[in-house]
Amino acid sequence: MLYLSRRIDFSATHVYRVPSWSEADNVREFGRCSNPSGHGHDYKMEVVVKGELNELSGIVVNTTDIKHLVQSFVSDELDGKFLDREHPHFKQHIPTTENLVEYIWESLEGRFEGCQLHRIRLHENHYLSAEKEAGSLTRLTRQYHFCAAHRLHSDHLSPEENRKLFGKCNNPHGHGHNYYLDVTVAGEPDPVTGMIINLAQLDEVVERVVLDKFDHKHLNLDTAEFKELNPTSEVVAMVIYDMLRPHLPKLHKIGLWETEKNYFEYAGQGEAS
Repeated sequence: MLYLSRRIDFSATHVYRVPSWSEADNVREFGRCSNPSGHGHDYKMEVVVKGELNELSGIVVNTTDIKHLVQSFVSDELDGKFLDREHPHFKQHIPTTENLVEYIWESLEGRFEGCQLHRIRLHENHYLSAEKEAGSLTRLTRQYHFCAAHRLHSDHLSPEENRKLFGKCNNPHGHGHNYYLDVTVAGEPDPVTGMIINLAQLDEVVERVVLDKFDHKHLNLDTAEFKELNPTSEVVAMVIYDMLRPHLPKLHKIGLWETEKNYFEYAGQGEAS
């Protein structure tokens, strides 16, 4: 099985409001997104299809055909629109990122020739995205940032083994990173709010449980979590997952960017990513 990806960009305006709610309730639930005048985004959408190789042509499907199909759909229904004022579906369903990706999936599934739709990933901005795959719950990913220092050193290895394995990262004084933390939750969007989880609630939990403890800290020296653990990024990702899991029942996985080139992901014991 081969997988092909195509990115399509579009711009749209929307507002998050439940008409039957009071102004105070809308602001409490949706924050600035409840502004009646609306707000907008430049969306980036990744469409992934899968299929078998055609041995005669050497391709699965002509990617131009994928582009034309998806671009036509986006142009007709989404691009340049005020979604909840102009689109029939979103007049009835709040156009959250979760609801948008589900609608796009349902609209495109089964329309490709010679391949099958595998995944839709929709970026509302750099820090928020949603994705949908066949047979899977919708997923929402929120990205956070923290700065921290650490030293890679295992008490189970000799000093020489530590220096050989970790190199400069074994510096006794430590070194630092600008970490980016991806927190992914999975579930069905609420039929009223269109959200898997209230983003303000998610932000509060991540800030209190993780960022307040790790931001601008030396992980080895300043945190209880790594007093006995070697804070490799693999371990940091696992620790953060275990910290958040009791507070976020819908937590699906943790992604940790140590640098732009080094990414680590953990989805719990026995859970698929």
